[in-house]
Amino acid sequence: MKYMSHDDIRNTWFKFFEEKGHKRVDSASLIPVNDDSLLWVNAGVTPLKKYFDGSVVPDCKRLVSIQKCIRTNDIENVGVTKRHQTFFEMMGNFSIGDYFKNEAIEYSFELLTSPKYFGIDKELLYVTIYTDDDDAFNRWVEVGMDPAHIVRLEENFWEIGEGPCGPDSEIFFDRGEKYDPEGDALSKFRRDEEQERYVEIWNNVFSQFNSKAGVPRNQYKELPNKNIDTGAGLERWCCIFQGVDSNFETDLFTPIINHIIELAGATYTGQKEYKVIADHIRAIVFALADGACFENTGRGYVLRRLLRRSVRYGKILGLECPFMYKIVSDVVDVMKDAYPYLLEKRPVIETLVLEEEKLFLKTLEAGERRLRELVENSADGYISGEEAFKLYDTYGFPFELTLEYLNELGYTCSKEEFDKFMNIQRELAKKSVKNKASMASQKKVLLDFKDESQFVYGLYRLKANVIAIFSKDEIIDSCNHDCYIALDRTCFYAESGGQVSDTGMIVGKGFKARVLNAFKAPNGQHIHKVKLLDGVINISDNCEVILDKDRRKKIEANHSSVHILQYSLQQVVSNNIKQAGSYVDDEKLRFDFTYSGKMTDDKLLEVEEFAKEMISKNIIVSTEIMPIDKAKQLGAMALFSEKYGDMVRVVKIGKSIELCGGTHVANTKEIENFAIYSCESKGSNVYRIEAATGTRSEVALFETIKPYNDEMVKLLVKARNILDKARNEGIKLDFDIDIDNSRPTSYKDIIFNRNELGYVQQEVKALEKKYFELREKQDLSNLDIYKEHVKNYNGTLGIVMEVRDKDNNILKAVSDTLVEIMNPGFVFFANIKGEDSVNFIVRSNCSVNAGLIAKEASMVAGGNGGGSPTFAQGGGKDASKVSEVLENVENSLRHE
Repeated sequence: MKYMSHDDIRNTWFKFFEEKGHKRVDSASLIPVNDDSLLWVNAGVTPLKKYFDGSVVPDCKRLVSIQKCIRTNDIENVGVTKRHQTFFEMMGNFSIGDYFKNEAIEYSFELLTSPKYFGIDKELLYVTIYTDDDDAFNRWVEVGMDPAHIVRLEENFWEIGEGPCGPDSEIFFDRGEKYDPEGDALSKFRRDEEQERYVEIWNNVFSQFNSKAGVPRNQYKELPNKNIDTGAGLERWCCIFQGVDSNFETDLFTPIINHIIELAGATYTGQKEYKVIADHIRAIVFALADGACFENTGRGYVLRRLLRRSVRYGKILGLECPFMYKIVSDVVDVMKDAYPYLLEKRPVIETLVLEEEKLFLKTLEAGERRLRELVENSADGYISGEEAFKLYDTYGFPFELTLEYLNELGYTCSKEEFDKFMNIQRELAKKSVKNKASMASQKKVLLDFKDESQFVYGLYRLKANVIAIFSKDEIIDSCNHDCYIALDRTCFYAESGGQVSDTGMIVGKGFKARVLNAFKAPNGQHIHKVKLLDGVINISDNCEVILDKDRRKKIEANHSSVHILQYSLQQVVSNNIKQAGSYVDDEKLRFDFTYSGKMTDDKLLEVEEFAKEMISKNIIVSTEIMPIDKAKQLGAMALFSEKYGDMVRVVKIGKSIELCGGTHVANTKEIENFAIYSCESKGSNVYRIEAATGTRSEVALFETIKPYNDEMVKLLVKARNILDKARNEGIKLDFDIDIDNSRPTSYKDIIFNRNELGYVQQEVKALEKKYFELREKQDLSNLDIYKEHVKNYNGTLGIVMEVRDKDNNILKAVSDTLVEIMNPGFVFFANIKGEDSVNFIVRSNCSVNAGLIAKEASMVAGGNGGGSPTFAQGGGKDASKVSEVLENVENSLRHE
């Protein structure tokens, strides 16, 4: 069997299936489009779900692809097993209602065994099939497979939630006796048990049923269009054709690992750390290139976790400084022929990775500071598992480091409680995608529905006829319940192009129905989802279609504003700005765009002002249907992710010209007002602006600044409490701040409130600092109240006393001064907090061990404590034990 590089395998795969009439489909982005059920594209079929469920009819029914994928559900196995990766490429061939099982099996066998292609000896191939799938068994035998190499398994049935499903057939490669030291691999393989000799390289799914919850598998209905969905992991094929033990030894990984070895200056003997880093950097590079970014939630959190795991493993290898950004180029060099766009994006990716590495190193320091705060504020020497989880979740602070730090101070933390919160997070992640990953059930009734239905622009009500009623996957003649209906003509816009659907009423002579939404059927008709309020809907009923006009007007204002916003950005910021997505409803507009620079507040203010000026000119909005070539000549902008026909609809607003099928105002004066209220970076040079129009703009601005105002109110309350405490203690402080409460009118008010909050935070922090400085100075200048408690304990001077509601930091400073005065000496403060808890501050520069004293005292008070021989702290939840504690401490001193 000849050696093949990863590019050789790609080229052969595409060549074979294109010869068989398949259309090559470029890999989709790792970020799913219009699919909230997934964080990442995680299978070759994922971007093609719209074809399999019948919601879109493909141009070609035979497709072939090599799809980028990310899966992180078994991240702990990366580097442990030979074939686990978070990022991988899935080769696949697909049939959408064209060929089926016979041809799929024939193609698989020919591609694998023909000397023209991969040339594998058929004796090295084994297959598994579904228990009852005699058709698959017979076809495998017909094409040349040894019947003894065919294994029937109950598990060979592909099914994820409701929707298309069916039996599958997996193909395995025999790696030889070298991987079967016990000689039992074949028997294990036949029992579907783990072994290393027979490795799965390809799975053919024969999608022929619609699964439904609660219905037994043998009662599933046949699909109207049977499909083929296959998947073959490129990394595994590289392992086979390059004759190596694991995926990490293939040409996909070795250049990356070699560079890590060079950076670490160590000897590589297959350590897990190198494999984890090499795997994770591949996932990070491709995810960032496709528009993901490092964040604290969603897919951004996944990326952050991958990078932080890598940095931690790098530390094990001795890599203390940022290094991940240095191996980005290795990924690009390996993959540039298959994905040329990586070359252009490499500098940006390197910068993002370096910044995130630096941030993580700072975050580790911040996590340590937070941990010290928790220790200082702990009354009982115990840090909750929830707080430890927050340290992990917020700062990436490993539990092991938290526990090690606490143990040094004699504190504890529950691993069980930490694990509980970790499990809660995992369960929430699972629930967020539960039953969403499945494809929608394929609707034969909609696929076959081809009656003509006209969408009419510019009207808010019209007369129409009912031409179809859909209920429970079939067309019916009449309906007395909620259902879906199609009309011969409608003015209800169906959700598309980022614009939500219309709502309103459809009223006939014998019925009244509320339209909840509208969507496009596979053949283009607008289908109305209705809630029947009264009567019965019949085929051919005459009816009146009535939009919610006020809602539509707001949507139109927001949609036209999206066009104006894009034009404003191009005029004010850069003419290279391109739309990356949008969303429009009756309350807001959202616009995503690409820009390689930094969006500053000043730029946003200019953009907002430009847009407002454009709106105020009362520009007439015009639309025209024209050939796409003419539209391009006019400079009409198009969204890269949309597919356009030969004739297109062009929307003109002044000098703004765009291809658009949405609804718009007739004149910009209808927009009334426009305000930007949010702008955020989505990573990889993608920004998102959110704005509002009309009366909603003021509401959106107020909702945006409200958290700033709320926080300022809290700060002012805190400042007032500090001033009250200072007054009672005879400490004089000056503080005078008022916050602005005027109504917001534009983005500049958001900037003002944000800056005002920063100013108030700074002033309150300075006030608090000044208060503690003066209070500490006051206490240090009045040490007599403490000196009165000095006693001689068997030759050792010491202070053992109770205080109330003192600041622990001040007590530390006071104790430090007192032991220096006594020198040698010992200080023990029992600081009672409120009614129940107590903190202990222990300082010693004599033979008495402060750590032991704090630990014993804390145990009596129902808590934990400890520290060094010279300084320790602790506490407990039972302040009633203070007298007993003080007595115990004095006894210890007397017997020292």
